[in-house]
Amino acid sequence: MLELRFIRENLDLVREKTAHRGIPTDMIEEFTSVDQKRLNLLSEVENLKNKRNLASKEIAMLKKGSDDDKKQADELIPEMRKASERIKELDKSLGEIQHRLQDLVLSIPNLCNDDVPKGKDDEDNVEFKTWGEKPNFAFTPRPHWEIGEELGILDFERAAKLSGARFALLKGFASKLERVLTNFMLDLHTQKHGYEEVLPPFLVNTASMTATGQLPKFAEDLFAIKDWDLYLIPTAEVPVTNIYRDETLDEAELPIKFTAYTPCFRSEAGSYGRDTKGLIRQHQFDKVELVKFTTPETSAQELEELLADAEEVLQLLGLHYRVVTLCSGDLGFSSTKTYDIEVWLPGQNAYREISSCSNFLDFQARRGGIRYRPAGEKKSKLVHTLNGSGLAVGRTLLAILENYQQKDGSVAIPDVLSPYFKKRF
Repeated sequence: MLELRFIRENLDLVREKTAHRGIPTDMIEEFTSVDQKRLNLLSEVENLKNKRNLASKEIAMLKKGSDDDKKQADELIPEMRKASERIKELDKSLGEIQHRLQDLVLSIPNLCNDDVPKGKDDEDNVEFKTWGEKPNFAFTPRPHWEIGEELGILDFERAAKLSGARFALLKGFASKLERVLTNFMLDLHTQKHGYEEVLPPFLVNTASMTATGQLPKFAEDLFAIKDWDLYLIPTAEVPVTNIYRDETLDEAELPIKFTAYTPCFRSEAGSYGRDTKGLIRQHQFDKVELVKFTTPETSAQELEELLADAEEVLQLLGLHYRVVTLCSGDLGFSSTKTYDIEVWLPGQNAYREISSCSNFLDFQARRGGIRYRPAGEKKSKLVHTLNGSGLAVGRTLLAILENYQQKDGSVAIPDVLSPYFKKRF
């Protein structure tokens, strides 16, 4: 979240940046109104408490004096009690207003970086670079759901029987390929890119969801566990970022780089009718995540390196892709800048997102109380957090099915994965 004082002192900037995201600025106007009410109430409460304290001292002095002084003290007591009652009323109102103010602060998005292109939606995203070439086929390439169903390795009908729409049952080659891709990604990121592998819980509490920005704004996108303060994670970003919630790190430890495999669970609220076929938009999917904790001075460079780490997965797999810089209107709530990697899918004749790499600056760290102590300094500072998919495993699988499909209906294996298929599991 943004700092309360920063919002108060930079209202025009916050209003402008919020508008660039295409978000109504009503909350900014309400913030101004509620914040002023809070300040007015604080002033009134402080004045009343000061008067009550002075009256209390005066009564105590008068009680030690003559009968007339004691009589005067008795006359002051009802006035002091009245002030106390008013203070209780104001404290209650102040608590309600502070709660509303906190909700508003938590609902204001991060400020997009100055070099983020302005735009309304994904149509305004700007292509940053491309890698590789689109494959040529001597036949009309088919989408992955047709390939998978014909080979008997993707079963959407039985998955729907088990769980409903937007679930998939992977069998045989597909289930093994999913496992191989997960191991391949984790090996690459730990052995070459310097990330430490972690395996976090797949259920997290409200505090964790709030720290990374899923709550309170995106509650409808989450799967909540009834009668428990727990949610199924939408991404490993949530538990991994929260590893250091309410902790202070030493500067010498930074950057800290974690990678994690987890299943991810999303309700996909608001996406009715979009990408209903195949593995593109599922309620449950596997992902390998990359998370970084850095100093403010290095976070911009760490984003570029994070992007390169995710790109290398596709490069080694020989999959053509492009990188786009998200415009302000397509930017995630907590992010200040995001690159999307979009892999080419010949069966759909389209690019599809396979990774988002984002810099959150201190937005998540402030919500989660994640700090570090610079060398030689007593005062701690907020870390910067970053994360990216390295990669979405299911989408990588379908990209292989479509890009490596053969005329006879079979699917070839990228050379880099051959050692994994030769291993005994």
